[in-house]
Amino acid sequence: MIKPIYLLGSSVLRDVAKEVDLNDKEGIAALIQDLKDTLKASEGVGLASPQIGVSSRVVIVNGDDLKDTFDYLEGFERVIINPVIVEESEKISEYEEGCLSVPGVYCSVRRPASIKLEYYNENLEKVSEEFSGFACRMVQHELDHLDGVVFVDKVAPIRKKIIAKKLQSISKGNIHTKYKSKI
Repeated sequence: MIKPIYLLGSSVLRDVAKEVDLNDKEGIAALIQDLKDTLKASEGVGLASPQIGVSSRVVIVNGDDLKDTFDYLEGFERVIINPVIVEESEKISEYEEGCLSVPGVYCSVRRPASIKLEYYNENLEKVSEEFSGFACRMVQHELDHLDGVVFVDKVAPIRKKIIAKKLQSISKGNIHTKYKSKI
């Protein structure tokens, strides 16, 4: 089911999400379907469960729409449950990011260039996987949501001052989106 996306200013985006009870297979399956439906409807590349108002450690990333820019993202889709970053590269990558919860705002963010992640997949199988390139950026961006962090928290202070009014407008609901949204 397509859910509204919570915008900056919503308290659920600032909470640390709770681990998922892996025994709740029906609940997990329903949450994953809601995330997939909502992501597709919003035309994004990633979505974390807090963005649809659910404080659970589940994210989805889908790079198919970026395959023309990053050919290695063709067919790249992951459902990530209860993730733990076990390694981060010392090498840093900087790239401009946006977010469905912060519509119309794009800022350069510095992140580790690669990570190793342990998580449970859609079939509730434990996975250990390394991510690099833009796939790594998508995953890290969504994982931040699970810890109450939004990408604008990571931008340079001067940039934050420049976008402050826009962020205030979003947090007051003074923004139009092409997808269902709420504060």
